[in-house]
Amino acid sequence: MASPYIELEVGQRTVKVTNPDKVYFPEIGATKRELVEYYVSVGEGALRGLRDRPTYIKRHPDGVLNDAIYQKRLPAKRPEWVQGVTVRFPSGRTAETLLVTEVADLAWCANLGTIDFHPWQARAADLAHPDELRFDIDPQPGTGFEQAREVAFVVRDVLGELGITGFPKTSGSRGVHIAVRIRPEWDFVQVRYAAIALAREVERRAPDLATTAWWKEERGERVFIDFNQNALDRTVVAAYSIRARPHAPVSTPVTWDELPEVDPAAFDIRTVPARFADLGDVHATLDDKAYSLTPLLEWFHADDRGDMPYPPNYPKMPGEPKRVQPSKARP
Repeated sequence: MASPYIELEVGQRTVKVTNPDKVYFPEIGATKRELVEYYVSVGEGALRGLRDRPTYIKRHPDGVLNDAIYQKRLPAKRPEWVQGVTVRFPSGRTAETLLVTEVADLAWCANLGTIDFHPWQARAADLAHPDELRFDIDPQPGTGFEQAREVAFVVRDVLGELGITGFPKTSGSRGVHIAVRIRPEWDFVQVRYAAIALAREVERRAPDLATTAWWKEERGERVFIDFNQNALDRTVVAAYSIRARPHAPVSTPVTWDELPEVDPAAFDIRTVPARFADLGDVHATLDDKAYSLTPLLEWFHADDRGDMPYPPNYPKMPGEPKRVQPSKARP
């Protein structure tokens, strides 16, 4: 008879794992126990992108073939050592959400069926001022990882000309994410402006490959640089997060030297722990230097096009253009 639970020692904590033999990823037969043990094995790397950040969790308590629970609010029933922080949404409502502070938090969440983690760009000490600028390079129909990789290198080149270092990772799907550590001196609106400015410059340099068009009907077969992932309450999946797919792919940090040959399908729940044990966290220097957004903000304010549309759940923002797709806009 399968054990109803096991206990794992994670740092100074004891984490109970219930139904450890339940299969969560049917394509490879990976179990709930493997999910929890995965996050413990890469925990120190995962903490680099999660520590002290409000974090949303995407849960699949019955495995990835079943419906997800995208949970922004911290469960009321939790160990005393699991911390929370109150955040304010664009609507003005507030909620207490998970604040990741240690590896045991990840193990506890995995026992709840959490597959992936979605952290804020800001830390609890200053929720109004992000310390990370994010570039979500998202292939559109007719494009894939190869094109996303090409766009990522254009982003790298533009950042490099400004003296800024970005850190790439696979998205766990077809895209590429790039993180830039910034000084927490600008609010979410300004950080989003900086993302728009850089995305527009990438689009200018590679117009047949990259697009900043918010409306899908205008993107064509180009890779979208999702600037709105820098808006308040928007998140991208964390580094080392597994994705909710039957084969358990992982959003994996890589180096720029690796990226030309990377096969994102090679990174999964079973291969990434060995990679981490061998190489450590290849983004270990991410926090070593924080950059200024001043050059990118100068680009934004010098551009007559001004702002871009926000996501539909946001209130109308100052300076925002009409939030209606072009084919439906009235003259």
